[in-house]
Amino acid sequence: MPQLGFACTTAVAEPYAASPSLLATLRVTESTGVRMHTVALRCQLRIEPHKRRYSANEASRLSDLFGEPSRWGETLKPMQLATIGVMVQGFTDSIDVPLSVPLSADTEVATGKYFHGLDDGDIPLLMLFSGTAFYHTEAGIQVELVPWHLEVSYRLPVTVWREIMDQHFPNSTWLSVRTETHTALQRYRAERGTLNWDDTVADLLKRVSGAPS
Repeated sequence: MPQLGFACTTAVAEPYAASPSLLATLRVTESTGVRMHTVALRCQLRIEPHKRRYSANEASRLSDLFGEPSRWGETLKPMQLATIGVMVQGFTDSIDVPLSVPLSADTEVATGKYFHGLDDGDIPLLMLFSGTAFYHTEAGIQVELVPWHLEVSYRLPVTVWREIMDQHFPNSTWLSVRTETHTALQRYRAERGTLNWDDTVADLLKRVSGAPS
């Protein structure tokens, strides 16, 4: 029987993705010398927010997500980031597999809100694996399930996440509003003749603050 192992060796901004994506390199190993035919692999990625420290500014921004810091012993629970399926081609000993992980820029999504709330440091990730492994024997191709206990921890630098967002939304971010709010903003923009949404919101803020528009 094969003895599989996993490790995440790198994680960078995926340069040519159509939407914000993290490109991780997953190293798959087999330690007994068995020739692997293929592995139908599923990788579940979770954020483990309890495994890092937070500055006062970060804690303030994350209070909407986790509540007051005094409650964080109860509220800092793992968050689901993504579940990725990948076919690992045949190999002996080891193989490096690219893993494309989509990321949300929406600050109303819990993971997006968490990422936006961080200044620096690392994001603790946990990779959980499942799937089916096919391997060669003298009797032909045999099948084994990928063991559930195989897990990999990886600390993703916040700078990598920021680089990903800057590639797709330089100096900007997403703001999610209700459809009727968007319709009202469109009407206001047309009436005021503002050039873009940024100028529209800035004009509204000036009016609220009483500053001359």
